[in-house]
Amino acid sequence: MIKPELFQECVRDFCQRFSELAKVYDGTIQHSFELAAVIDEYSAFVTAESNKEAWEWLVQNEPEPFQGLIADVRQVASRCVAIMEKYRALKLLGGQAEGADYFKNIESCIEEEFGSFQVGANSKVLLVGSGSYPMTPLLIAKRTGAPVVGIDIDEEAIQLGQKVVDRLGPGLPIQLERSYVEQLPVTKEATHIIFSSTVSNKYEILDQLHALTKEDVVVAMRYGDHLKSLFNYPMEAVDEQKWRLVETVLRPEHVFDIALYRKAAVIQ
Repeated sequence: MIKPELFQECVRDFCQRFSELAKVYDGTIQHSFELAAVIDEYSAFVTAESNKEAWEWLVQNEPEPFQGLIADVRQVASRCVAIMEKYRALKLLGGQAEGADYFKNIESCIEEEFGSFQVGANSKVLLVGSGSYPMTPLLIAKRTGAPVVGIDIDEEAIQLGQKVVDRLGPGLPIQLERSYVEQLPVTKEATHIIFSSTVSNKYEILDQLHALTKEDVVVAMRYGDHLKSLFNYPMEAVDEQKWRLVETVLRPEHVFDIALYRKAAVIQ
């Protein structure tokens, strides 16, 4: 077991390294190798069983200062994940292969995304936080033929993501939009909705979606609790008059877990 003070120092160091690498992003791949190395190292750090005791000790004994550090590192790590996706897209478009462990970690779990509520050819999928390298829409559309709409508030991410889709999945039923859920016709038609784990206000959007979606919609909320919350926004309580947690997909070796929600009226 790592000592709590050393664990905390490691988190501070990651926060500093992420901050520095976020500042130097300039739309090229100049610092991509350095960032990939830090993200892979951090992914291993937040999934290491040996770090759990130090995490618990700090949460119990130094809750306020440690929570501030958690918020800081989570925010900048999420920013760096978005940048890493941009690097990966730029490399693909420039003819270079890219295979960071972080991306392998995510890709290996997409088939588990909806647990017992699987996506099929007749499904309609909405992804909130599609990013610059839209792996989830590509894999879903390729494997099932279901149409997928991905939204993101980052215009550069949408532009890069569209180029990635055009390169890797020409003709697939994938649409990427810089938009909000309330502005999309697909929101009312979606059978499955996925939230990226790095969308900070995902539970606010979930609450908003109750009035905008079909009664039988299934929502997959990527999240990270406990040690994994260093990298992901954690699970939050929901209005049980609107949504109910019906299943969790826990994956100890992966950087995030998945919470599945359905409307309360459907399962009462």
